[in-house]
Amino acid sequence: MQCKMRREAHAMLDRRKLLIGSAAVAAASASSGRAQARDHDVVVIGAGAAGIAAARQLQAAGRAVIVLEGRDRLGGRTFTDSSLGPSYDAGAMFIHWAERNPWTTIAQELGIATPNESWGGGFQLFQNGQPMSQGDRQRRRGAFGQIDRRLETADLKTRDQSIADLLSDLGPELAPIASSGLLLSIGEEASRISARDYQRLWAGEDYVVPSGYGNLVARYGAGLDIRLNQTVTAIRWDGPGVAITTAAGTLNARACIVTVPVGVLKAGAIRFTPALPTRTQGALSGIGMGALTKIALKVDGNRFGIAPGTSYFEAGANGRLMNFDLFPGDQDLIVGFCGGDYARELSHSGPEAARAHVVDLLANMIGPEFRKAAGPVSFPAWWTDPFARGSYSVCLPGHAGARDILAEPIAGRLWLAGEATAGGGAMTAGGATLAGRMAAAAVARLKA
Repeated sequence: MQCKMRREAHAMLDRRKLLIGSAAVAAASASSGRAQARDHDVVVIGAGAAGIAAARQLQAAGRAVIVLEGRDRLGGRTFTDSSLGPSYDAGAMFIHWAERNPWTTIAQELGIATPNESWGGGFQLFQNGQPMSQGDRQRRRGAFGQIDRRLETADLKTRDQSIADLLSDLGPELAPIASSGLLLSIGEEASRISARDYQRLWAGEDYVVPSGYGNLVARYGAGLDIRLNQTVTAIRWDGPGVAITTAAGTLNARACIVTVPVGVLKAGAIRFTPALPTRTQGALSGIGMGALTKIALKVDGNRFGIAPGTSYFEAGANGRLMNFDLFPGDQDLIVGFCGGDYARELSHSGPEAARAHVVDLLANMIGPEFRKAAGPVSFPAWWTDPFARGSYSVCLPGHAGARDILAEPIAGRLWLAGEATAGGGAMTAGGATLAGRMAAAAVARLKA
């Protein structure tokens, strides 16, 4: 019965299953030498899933390609974090729609296991630290289910609307409950999510990577010319090629693929000369960034009789949902995740304040003795991370076409690519990979 309840609860929170924006560990083969001011064939900016996939495809096509990465590691938002000892995927953790996700095949080629998602050791719902009543559980389950029911019947062809508007006729009690389900799947408030864009997202089987999704992405980058600690600050594209500037110098290339997150582009971290086309800027203004966030806590010495893989879900306030995976992979670790403005608030508060908050929540659910077992915290807050500025892209209501516009080539030598340009595969590492490959295929067709 517990397994069944966990499955039902996960289905409630489906974005078409708990997308977790992306991150990974550095590949040993990546280089970090200074950029040289000389002519190059293709430069890819960003060594996340999209950038690595683009570089791989260009390399296979016989094109010389350099990847510039601002971080000191590979993977971007696909990151297996082992800073606490036990490891967990701080960003992407599911190979979504695995039947057609390229990472399923890549993992097979690399000999890395990707089993179906396990439903773990059970699922418990809490309301302000106390077990939720069966009646409240049933009402919440029914409300969450309204999202997919409304999307299946709504005619969004002539008019887009927010998910909140789509659910508004459920009334003042059920509508906020239904809307809150998006906080742990999309990572954004329902009023800021395009129903039409949500409707097009792909669904399918979810696989997991026990050895780390981030580790898988980093391993795929081995052998590429990837230059770490090379933050790109400016791109000039009004000449015959593209000039890319970092603190180490300027590289001149025939073409450039930019795979940094939309949040970074919107923050103006890269100065484009001339400015990006009006059409591209309009697309960027129609896409925001969600704030799905994970907080990992090391637990020492006592598991309080809780089976590994159990989930505790605090749902006392609709806008402040927190789900905890307890002892995943039989490790002394608890990983909590939340989204929307609640996650933004915690991100700005910093690691110690976030730790205090999750310890309070867990002590209410498990008991005050939990405080003695609570250890250090790991908190890669994507919302305040200057290389991410959010977990993954979200189309705003009325802007469902922005992804396709953003993917359009600029002057035949500049491409923006990543999960934000992946259409139905958006918000996933798999979608980012497909978008990177698509941009690379276009570049490969240019005359050498």
